[in-house]
Amino acid sequence: MDHPLIDLISARIAAAEAEGAFDNLPGAGRPLPPCDDPENAVLHRIMAENGAVPEVVSLSRELERLRAELRDASDRTERRRLITEMSLLEARIEIAKRR
Repeated sequence: MDHPLIDLISARIAAAEAEGAFDNLPGAGRPLPPCDDPENAVLHRIMAENGAVPEVVSLSRELERLRAELRDASDRTERRRLITEMSLLEARIEIAKRR
């Protein structure tokens, strides 16, 4: 099934080509860089440009932050809370790794 706006998109691309919007672009005439995952290449590029990281990475960073906080904590109740939170994060990391 075509995108409902395919005609509009095609018309805009054709108009831009006619106006020379695609002339003399950087890299023109050179081959595209190799891509391991062409279906998701645009998604990965957009995510990288916006600082997105895989869930495992963000959870691991949070776990490291909690470990540092635990090293500095002296209150027994606070330490217990941090250890509980760390255990939950470790479980979430294991689940995220299996996806």
